[in-house]
Amino acid sequence: MLVLTRKKGESIIIQDHIEVTILSVDGDTVKVGISAPKHVDIFRQEIYLSIKETNKESASTAPVKLNALLEHYREQK
Repeated sequence: MLVLTRKKGESIIIQDHIEVTILSVDGDTVKVGISAPKHVDIFRQEIYLSIKETNKESASTAPVKLNALLEHYREQK
């Protein structure tokens, strides 16, 4: 992990097209602005993890449903 110190109004550039700017600091809360191309998805970590978990659940096949489908197919023969 790269650790950088920035003050209000200062920025960090990532690969020429993503700019992270410190907008304000209030106690232990930092407000960050991010400028990036539209094709770059930006999520808070907890939202990103929720999306990943939902996608994983959606992608997994339910064996019970698969077995029921196979039984139904066999009955149709």
